[in-house]
Amino acid sequence: MVQIGDKIPDESLGQMTAAGPGAIATGEIFDGKKVVLLGVPGAFTPTCSKIHLPGFVAQADALAAKGVDTIACVSVNDAFVMDAWGQDQGVGDRVLMLADGSGKFAKALGLELDLMDAGLGVRNQRYSMVVDNGVVTHLNVEPGKGCGVSSAESMLDQL
Repeated sequence: MVQIGDKIPDESLGQMTAAGPGAIATGEIFDGKKVVLLGVPGAFTPTCSKIHLPGFVAQADALAAKGVDTIACVSVNDAFVMDAWGQDQGVGDRVLMLADGSGKFAKALGLELDLMDAGLGVRNQRYSMVVDNGVVTHLNVEPGKGCGVSSAESMLDQL
């Protein structure tokens, strides 16, 4: 599993653009910036939609005031789903919605969650992290169900 001090792996993630689904390299997201990245098990799922993502949307200005350049949300979903979820949640330009459709990024981080027995495939664990110029400086992985250590409020307390 990724640890504090590790560099974010070079991967390609999906995002919706004006021209449709497109790819974005992790270097473009993280290099030269301070980024809060939240990983969620699935778009439109209860805890992700009621607590985790909305908390970061609500705290976007407070996080920016603490030096955060970008808030990004990644899930093992496709770019269409992440775009629709972002619209549903009213993220606007406050959160960059990223798709890890095949789960390669989750696996590269060692933060994948096997939900095969529940019929959900391999997903992200629930987490939040701060990535400063491509290096992980804070890492909060939920130990179980719920959204406590990876919440926006917890992140604000750490910064």
